[in-house]
Amino acid sequence: QSLVSSSKWLQRYGLKRNKLSLSQILSQIGFQHRKDYVTTLGKPVASRYADGLFPQYKRAQDGSVYNLTAKKELILHFVDCLMGAIELYKQRMEWLTSDSRQIFGVIQEQCIVIVLDFGTAAPPEFDLCRDALSMVLVEQVIQIARFNLIRAAQGLMKWQQKCTPVSEHAVKSAVMWLWKLDHMTAVSHTSSAEALLEAMGDEAVSL
Repeated sequence: QSLVSSSKWLQRYGLKRNKLSLSQILSQIGFQHRKDYVTTLGKPVASRYADGLFPQYKRAQDGSVYNLTAKKELILHFVDCLMGAIELYKQRMEWLTSDSRQIFGVIQEQCIVIVLDFGTAAPPEFDLCRDALSMVLVEQVIQIARFNLIRAAQGLMKWQQKCTPVSEHAVKSAVMWLWKLDHMTAVSHTSSAEALLEAMGDEAVSL
């Protein structure tokens, strides 16, 4: 099933727990080079005892300097962790941009109405739209709780009068209904808005 948010996804794969942000890594492999206010000079002055003793890293964001004290083994450990995190992000992006998610994104709501507005699409485009809608029904809608389909037309066309519980039978029924739709149907200038209002009028729908 789709992961509801990036935060939950990060927690699921332990990226927060493993402390892999730049600030968190720096705090584990060194210590910040401090400045203190010197009254006689009237300005902050950085300590110099660490100059030349440690490799130093300067953060571009705020100009803070860190003295790096970690051994090579710990650095390599973080390299491995970061490479693993990068691979997880790649997998996540591939998943987010594959199949129906590439067109519709990830459906996070549990009760939805899909409004179909084919306009004056030519037969090939009409079939492509139905292919894409069939894909989202089979791949994503099957994972939520309730759904319905409404076609914007002169007279609104509904698959069901209200959102219906999701099941394999319901999804197959919706796909069959979708493919039985006529290519051309009378459309008014206000049909899309009317279909949206009708969809929002279903109290079960997640807005």
